[in-house]
Amino acid sequence: MAFVSSIDVIGSGFTAQQLRLDVISENIVNMNTTRTENGEGPYRRKVVVFEAEERTDRFRDVLDRARYARKGTRTMGGVRVVEVAEDPSDFKLKYDPDDPDANEDGYVEMPNVNLVLEVTDGMAASQAYAANVTAFNLLKSLISKGLEIGK
Repeated sequence: MAFVSSIDVIGSGFTAQQLRLDVISENIVNMNTTRTENGEGPYRRKVVVFEAEERTDRFRDVLDRARYARKGTRTMGGVRVVEVAEDPSDFKLKYDPDDPDANEDGYVEMPNVNLVLEVTDGMAASQAYAANVTAFNLLKSLISKGLEIGK
């Protein structure tokens, strides 16, 4: 009966890594944005903060209560996104006195987005997503083999 909770755990991984890839894409798209919509300076890099999710495995609890009259157990339930935080690192300065966003010394504050870091993070998120796909396919195969035993 752990199949249901396994699917939940894998699904939470899919969701978290997809959001991580979305945020990385947003960072790359805005790596040259020197003025945000509200006019408060350049775009600030965003990062996704994950946390292990602890929750009650409802299906297992129902079975446990039916069998052993227990009140429920706590199990690890995958991962969840705590927040999409802004990276507090300093902005880069670029000398361009003709830019309308340049300060009195001719420097423009550029976003704190590093393309190499974003591509590396994107590759890691993509690999984590692929690992979730592999885990899901393995679980699917395991369930299929289990059903074949009953034939």
